[in-house]
Amino acid sequence: MATSHKGPSLNQCKYVMDLLKEADLLDCKLASTLLDCKWKVSMEGEPLHNVSYYQRLVGKLVYLTITRPDITFVVNLVSQFMHAPTTDHLHVAKRILRYLKGSIGHGIFMQNHNSTKILGFTNADWAGNTLDRKSTISYCTFVGDNLVTWKSKKQPVIAHSNAESKYRAMASTDCELIWIKSLRQNLGFSYYTPMSLTRDNQAAMYIAYNLVFHEQTKHIEADCHYIRAQV
Repeated sequence: MATSHKGPSLNQCKYVMDLLKEADLLDCKLASTLLDCKWKVSMEGEPLHNVSYYQRLVGKLVYLTITRPDITFVVNLVSQFMHAPTTDHLHVAKRILRYLKGSIGHGIFMQNHNSTKILGFTNADWAGNTLDRKSTISYCTFVGDNLVTWKSKKQPVIAHSNAESKYRAMASTDCELIWIKSLRQNLGFSYYTPMSLTRDNQAAMYIAYNLVFHEQTKHIEADCHYIRAQV
């Protein structure tokens, strides 16, 4: 952690350098993106003989997401093949390292914005996993414009529509926001301002404008009420 007059900055520069050295990628070419836009989740490629090497590498990348939320989604992808990785999966994992080499100093910067508002952003890709057709949700939450929590996780069930996957993503983020509000109150900081949740959900807008579509969302609403009841 580095500190300045603006605030503390959290990063794992030395940890990234150690990862690059272990993977023999100190002199590798930089990658401007974490993932090739044409890459799809699959089991293609030659099975790896040294599975433990892949597992150690991905495990260390998971630990790195503590201060690097920008790699969370791709690390979530490669961590789904821990027991049967292929050469293609290893290639994606090493691409993450090549991306990290070009952004070693990146991390989380905390600053006093004279604000205590709580807000969240969420997204979901409908049936993005081509193997089981499950969707992946991602969200991040802010307190006073400072990033505090984030997650990328595959949904446990198959969503029947794009709207359903987005609703489930928003319900999960709602739970996170409620937990943050409860934590603040337990620490003695009252919070009465409405929390904000942002999601570019065209399907939800169509449902809001056309009441006929509400009939198609009863199962979604029931699931959302059940999720909130668990908080």
